Formats: sequence, C-alpha cells, structure tokens
Amino acid sequence: MTTAATLGAMGGIALSGIAVYAVRLSERQQRRVPPPAEEQTALPDGIADVLSVLRSSGIVLDSADSVVNNSPAAVASGLVRGHDLTQPELLALARQVRRDGVIREVELELPKGPAGRPGLVVGARVAPLGASHVLLLVDDRSQARRLEEIRRDFVANVSHELKTPVGGLALLAEAVLDASEDPEAVARFAQRMQVESARLTRLVQEIVDLSRLQVAASLSEPRPVDLAQAAREAVDRSRLAAEDKDIQVALTASGNCDVWGDNALLVTAIRNLVGNAVAYSEPHTRVAVAIRAVAGDVVELVVTDQGQGIAAADQARIFERFYRVDAARSRTTGGTGLGLSIVKHVAANHGGEVTVWSEPGHGSTFTMRLPSMTVGRQRDADSRQTDDTVNVGRPDHPVRARDLTPQEPSRPMSRTP
Repeated sequence: MTTAATLGAMGGIALSGIAVYAVRLSERQQRRVPPPAEEQTALPDGIADVLSVLRSSGIVLDSADSVVNNSPAAVASGLVRGHDLTQPELLALARQVRRDGVIREVELELPKGPAGRPGLVVGARVAPLGASHVLLLVDDRSQARRLEEIRRDFVANVSHELKTPVGGLALLAEAVLDASEDPEAVARFAQRMQVESARLTRLVQEIVDLSRLQVAASLSEPRPVDLAQAAREAVDRSRLAAEDKDIQVALTASGNCDVWGDNALLVTAIRNLVGNAVAYSEPHTRVAVAIRAVAGDVVELVVTDQGQGIAAADQARIFERFYRVDAARSRTTGGTGLGLSIVKHVAANHGGEVTVWSEPGHGSTFTMRLPSMTVGRQRDADSRQTDDTVNVGRPDHPVRARDLTPQEPSRPMSRTP
C-alpha cells in the first residue's frame, strides 16, 4: 500500500510538471511574432525585377489568390486593384493552373467600365511559378482586334463597291449584243459603258491611293510645295464639272503658302475637296477656295460651298471609308465614298488635319491645316530619326505636332456669290 501510494504521488507530480510545461510552451508560441508577409509569400529571386520592366501586364498570385507583385501596366489597365485581381475570368484561369500545373494560353474579352460592355481584348498566358505562386502575363490586343475588324470591313466594302460597276458593265455588254442591229441603242449603251468604266477606274485608283497612304508612316520624297499652285492645279481639274453645272469656283491666296510635302498627294486632296463641293452644290452657285498663312506656322486651305449641308450626326463619320451621307446622290454623281478619307490621310501624313463646319441648308466649309515649310521640314527630319519633338528652327521653342493647330478655329467664309 505504501509503495502504491508513493508511485501514485510521483506519477501525479510528473503529470503536473508536464501540464505546466505544455501550458508555458503554448503561451510562448502565442507570444511569438509571426514572420513578415514578404517571408510568407517569398518570390523566386529576380521575379520582382523582371515584372518592373515588363511592357505587358505581369501579375503574381500566391496560394490565397492575393496579388503579391505586379508590373505597372497591370495597374494602369485596371487588372489589379490593391492586392486583388479584378477580373474573375483571369482568377478562375489561375486557379486551374494552380490545381493541375498545366500552362494555359487563351484570348479573352474582358468587360471594361461600369456598363460591363466588352472593351478589352487580352491574350493571357498563365503558368505555375515555384511551389505556391502563379504568374499571369496579359497583353492588350484591343488595338489589333480593331485593326482586324477595320481590315475585314474594308475588304467587304471594296467587294461590294466593285460589284456595282462590274455588274453594270456586264449588263450593258449584254444589252449591246441584243441591240446589235440598233445603232442608236448601241451608241447609248456604249456611252453608259464608258461612264461605268470610268467609275471603276476611279474606284480602283482611289483604293490604291488610300492603301498607300495608310501603309506609309511618312512621306517618301518630300519637297517644298506651293499650296496655292497645287490648289490652282486641282481647281483646273474640276473646272469642267463646275462649268457643266454653271458653278463659279473662286480661288484666293495670301501670304507665304509653302509647305513641305508631296505635290501630287496635295493636289489629289484639294481636288477631292473641290470635287465634292461641286458635286454636292446646286447649279448656279459658288465654291470658294482660299489659301492663307495663319499664326502658329500653319498654312490653311479652306473650301466653302453653298450646297445642302451636312447634318451634325453625319459630320463625325464623313471621313470614314465608303461612308456617304446620301448614297442615292452619290451614285448619281459617281462618288465612291473614299475622297474625304484620302483627304484625311494626306493631311495626317503631312502632319496636319482636316475639319468640317456645316449646317443643313447653309453649305459646308472644309478646312485643311498643314504645318508651314519650315515646321514641316523639321518635323519630317525628326520623324525619320526619333518621331519626337518638332523643332521650328529655334532651339528655345520646340513645338509638337499637336501644337500646330491654331488656338482659334477658323470662321467659315462668306457664302455670298
């Protein structure tokens, strides 16, 4: 009995000591400071440096789907907010990669803005990074998608526009064969075939011109061009059409109108503006063409007509390819819908712009602004080297291309015949 009691007492003391030790150990562990978050989510060496210089959006997620590092582009594009990945599609993709370790590459349309409309097309490549991290590389492909849509629409529009004169020529050829014994009918159909062939030739030439302008980033062989002389040549080419409608074309020039560019392209652009003014003006009216040097080292060409005018809803689209305000009248006048688009690209390739002022019933005024020869020559030289600042010949006064527009818009010219 004595031995049992002694052993029981010793066992109780031992258990009490173990319990006290366990309690104190637990207290020490609770008081211990947890490791920093950086240590808990440590990245492989060099990852942070690589992410900081990426042009695309680079994002690293930890095992809890929290963003532990990202490139600046990820924040700028709205993919990362704080430590959260804002796009559920990308988050679901990262979880799949973490689960099976398989690298995935997809193209997604992500909602952009409060309306949730697809506005951001991205290509995402997601791969495991170390034991617990996932790396997302996201490239914005929205611009490439828009260019592809423009190319597709352009091909469709060209196909549609070419079918009209080609189909007309085929029908007229059949009519000539059927009327081979009627000289008057043959002459009438042959004359119509000439009109359709001329329209087809003009359409093909304008498509070629527009394609060259869109591909060329700069002018191939620029040289000094007297814009007033180019306008005289363009007006002479439109004189016959104006005389057929008894439309007076008045040309005035003032100041130094020299620009740096391509004479043939500028003549084409001015001819398109004057030709449109004549085509869409009523008979016995007046078209005014004015060239003048304005403040800011800019040469301005203004074409004003007394036509039917353009509605405000159409003014934002008239420089689009194949867009025509009045398709029925365009068929009558032989318009292709490419003239103003060519004008816009010619002005842009020369470092300028083209704008329109119009009111229904009060005619239209098209204004093309181009940098003067000094500014244009320096801009062309700089664009071939760095595509950066335009120097106007004074080192203390650098001017960028966007600064070439005068501060005050030009007022429309008087429409008094």
